[in-house]
Formats: sequence, structure tokens, C-alpha cells
Amino acid sequence: MQFDKQTALVTGGSRGIGREIAKGFAARGARVAVHFNHNAKAAEQTLDQLAGDRHFALRADLADSAQVQRMIDEVAARMGRLDILINNAGIHEECALTECTYDEWGTHFSRIMGVNLLGAANAMHCAAQYMIRQGGGRIVNISSRGAFRGEPTAPAYGASKAALNSLGQSLAKLLAPHKIFIGTVAPGFVETDMAAERLAAPDGDDIRAQSPLGRVAKPQEVAYAALFLASAGAEFTTGTIIDVNGASYLRS
Repeated sequence: MQFDKQTALVTGGSRGIGREIAKGFAARGARVAVHFNHNAKAAEQTLDQLAGDRHFALRADLADSAQVQRMIDEVAARMGRLDILINNAGIHEECALTECTYDEWGTHFSRIMGVNLLGAANAMHCAAQYMIRQGGGRIVNISSRGAFRGEPTAPAYGASKAALNSLGQSLAKLLAPHKIFIGTVAPGFVETDMAAERLAAPDGDDIRAQSPLGRVAKPQEVAYAALFLASAGAEFTTGTIIDVNGASYLRS
């Protein structure tokens, strides 16, 4: 897989899965725009780890549609084009229906959907305008195993990822004639900052035992799937959802 002279925007690229995806693109010749929201220091640390040059970081609150538009426009203006969009940014929080008040429930759904679904949807809309004009592109969405198995204590997260799966497949059908190809990666638990506290908890061993491999995924393993979907030769996988969960959850 090579991405020479291509421009890739990785949302949530300052750490975890996003950082590994950014590193993978840069190592294969791409120019990478690393998106972050709060952690500018982590974004700079990501840039320091990228091979090559012309990479840069930019901030945007993905729950704000105007900031999403500015982010896409800035990448296209600075790089001259936008070939690849990786919708990796996401937030997770728990709010079990049996324990949340009605106000907490509404806030929970609004916050999670605003970033995980609407932010990604708006980024796809804005990026597609450039990709159509330039004759094609790639979009990869990072979803979750939770879209299929359910998230009882984090229902908005599971719902947002299930909706993201459906959105990606809908747009894959619409945009294929424009040579814009869309794929989705659905990981289970991954060794990231987001999952660290849960994996260190008393049930951490039970989580690792969900996979016959006896562990959770490494960020590099999720990144590899995203790189494949964005690569030349993977066009006929458009609309695909790749599970990266170590056979911890098998769906028909």
C-alpha cells in the first residue's frame, strides 16, 4: 500500500488509533493533516512521529458544523487537494437508562451523536465536494463492535456507531459513480487511552478473554485495516464493514 503525494485527513489523530493511522499513511508517502479538539500537545507529538514532511495539525470541534466546514476547507487549501478522509474521532460515555435522569439521557445522546455521527456526516459531506471535483477519493469510518452487539450502559455510543455504519453504506452506493469509495472498520476493545481504565479494572481479564487470542487489539491492527480500505486496489470493497475484534464477537 502506497499513498505517494496523496493528502489524508485523520480526525482524532492526536493519539490512539488515529495516531497509528496517521503514522501509517505518512510512512507510505502521504501528507497527513492531524485533527484534534482539546489536546494540542498530543497532536504535536503525533506530528513528531510522522515520516516525511508537510504534515500539520488543526483543531476543530466536530460537534460544530461550521468548524467541520472550516477544517475541510483548510486541509484542501493547504494541501491543494483532499484524497482520503478518516473519520476516527469519537467520544464514549456511559448512561444506563435505568440510572440516568431524563435530562442526563438527553444530554448523553446529544453529546455523543453530535460528535460520533453528525460530526462524521458533516465531514463526509464537505470532503465529498472536493473529491467529486478532483475525480475521486476514499473515506474510512471507524465504528465499533458495539454497533452490532449492543452497548447496554452506553446506548448512545452503540447507536451512533450503528448509524455511522448505515450512513457509510448509503453513501458508498451514492458516491461510487464519482469514484469515491467508502469503507468502515469496526474494532472491539483496543489498547488505547480511552479503554485503559476499563482494561485495568477487575474485569479486564474477562474482556481480554472474550477473544480466543486472549487479548484486545493493538491500535496498529486497526490502522492496518483502515489503510487497506483507503488503498488503490480496494475499490470493490466499497460499502464493506471490516471487523477487527479478534473473533470476540461474530456476526452473520
